[in-house]
Amino acid sequence: MCEHDHEHNGAIIWQDLTVANAAGIKNFYADVIGWKPRTVEMGGYLDYEMLSPGSGEVEAGICHSKGENSNLPPQWLVYIKVENVEESAEKCKNLGGEVIDGPRKLGEGTFCVIKDPAGAVAALYQD
Repeated sequence: MCEHDHEHNGAIIWQDLTVANAAGIKNFYADVIGWKPRTVEMGGYLDYEMLSPGSGEVEAGICHSKGENSNLPPQWLVYIKVENVEESAEKCKNLGGEVIDGPRKLGEGTFCVIKDPAGAVAALYQD
């Protein structure tokens, strides 16, 4: 995940997709959208950053459903910056939602994945 120190709380700061066959799915998005995949070493396997065909900027990630990520749902997951992941996770549960992963470390920050009372899923991220 890229550094997002300049992003404000409440901003969508990242998006990725975690699936069993990340190598095949990255090719699907490369063909459909034109994204250019760049490998990211994950300690025994490769995940992918997907680069914009025009600017070369990293637009998203496509990751294997392995290890700590094995229980993430196979859907595009947006990451929303929050002040405090643990507090937000507790509020989620208190308001009828569910924490389906974490809170745990991710890079230099902390994140969790929540499901709201309607069943929609999002990740919360704290620098």
